[in-house]
Amino acid sequence: MEKGTIYSALLFAAIAATGNALFAFGQKKSVVTDHPFIFIISSMIVCLALFAVTSFFLPKPEIAIFLKQNYPWFLVSGLGFWLTFIGFYFLYSRYGASHYVIYAVLSILATSIIVGIVVFKELFNRYHFFAVIAAIATVVLFTVGQLKAG
Repeated sequence: MEKGTIYSALLFAAIAATGNALFAFGQKKSVVTDHPFIFIISSMIVCLALFAVTSFFLPKPEIAIFLKQNYPWFLVSGLGFWLTFIGFYFLYSRYGASHYVIYAVLSILATSIIVGIVVFKELFNRYHFFAVIAAIATVVLFTVGQLKAG
């Protein structure tokens, strides 16, 4: 991988991480209601509006062809978003943003190992292996820290 490529990947990861931090901050500051998903629904409306505005500046594909070719994959991805946001809601509302480390590491393992390596046969070398070991150690250390603090 070229240096420019890894720097671009780090930039996009930083953008995603910033967005995730903004989401966690907003959810933590919101008022708790009896309907647990009203915050997520409202946030998704804002997100969809921002996507709609951004779309005006991008190439225009043939929508019908795109939908026909990709509907199974956006159904799977939609399910993934739904599960992610439900998990975020209960994780942040019940345990706080500090527990995000558990989600982050489990996401690394599920996405990198299962999706990237097992399903798509992406590159995996010893450095990646040690990164996975460090990720698992992170969850173990966080769990022990929580048990000791409680």
